[in-house]
Amino acid sequence: MRTKSKIWLGVGACVVIGAGAASGGQLTAEAVPGVLRAPATDTAVAGLVSGRIVVAQHSAGDHAAKDKEAGEGGEGKGLANLPPDLAFAVRIALLRGHLLVGDELVKQQQWNAALPHFLHPGEEIYGDLKDQLPDYDVPPFDGALKTLSDVVKAKKSNEYGKALKAVNDALAAADAGMKAKQEANWAGFVVEAAVEAIKTATGEYQQAIVGGRIAKPVEYQDARGFIFQGGRMIESVAADLQKKDAASLDQVRAGLAELKKAFPSVVPPKTPVKDHAAVLGDVARIELAAGKLM
Repeated sequence: MRTKSKIWLGVGACVVIGAGAASGGQLTAEAVPGVLRAPATDTAVAGLVSGRIVVAQHSAGDHAAKDKEAGEGGEGKGLANLPPDLAFAVRIALLRGHLLVGDELVKQQQWNAALPHFLHPGEEIYGDLKDQLPDYDVPPFDGALKTLSDVVKAKKSNEYGKALKAVNDALAAADAGMKAKQEANWAGFVVEAAVEAIKTATGEYQQAIVGGRIAKPVEYQDARGFIFQGGRMIESVAADLQKKDAASLDQVRAGLAELKKAFPSVVPPKTPVKDHAAVLGDVARIELAAGKLM
């Protein structure tokens, strides 16, 4: 299922803005065919349109508008323009990303740090999912989300596993409903949803960095959760992807391995391992390779 004719390469991702670029100068690909190195700034956006690289400048106002959508509780709000089935799948992926990173923190007994990641699914994502749940034969699970966040807030380790399972069971039902609708190209659909989730992480990562430091750990952790969940999704259909295009799958895996270097641990380093532009470049390379798997 390929729902887009244009491959997103991110704000500032994988382009070199030279003196002649804005005026129509040549851009040359490096490292990966069709992909250009990331610039030092976030002022350019590149897309593949009819096989051509298109470069456009964005104003500070454009960035401000994007910042309102990215991070700070808005990670699911930029999905409105996606087809409904894909938007639903991405929201399920984002919800799982929150739980993934929250669970990492719980396992380290960092209950306070984990709590936001169990609150966000109910506060930020479920409202956009609930009206679509009947389409996939998924019973409402807002109660399960609330129970889970309450358990984490109270640090009830003896009840945590049961509460988490209740939510995971609802998400498994969502998977089954989506697979029934996308059976003709389930693997491609999963890849597309995974890439959209990974792209969402770039906004969270940008929000996390202030003054050259990772000042907002929750946003860093959100980005980590979305990226690692995207990787899990791709691996869940890897056998089919291997048959479809083994070389592209290898490129996606290599891209994810490189991207994950920006997130060495669930507790963020004081300073970023990679700046925002470098992360955008990594994500762009992943999407370009993943396009052949959708």
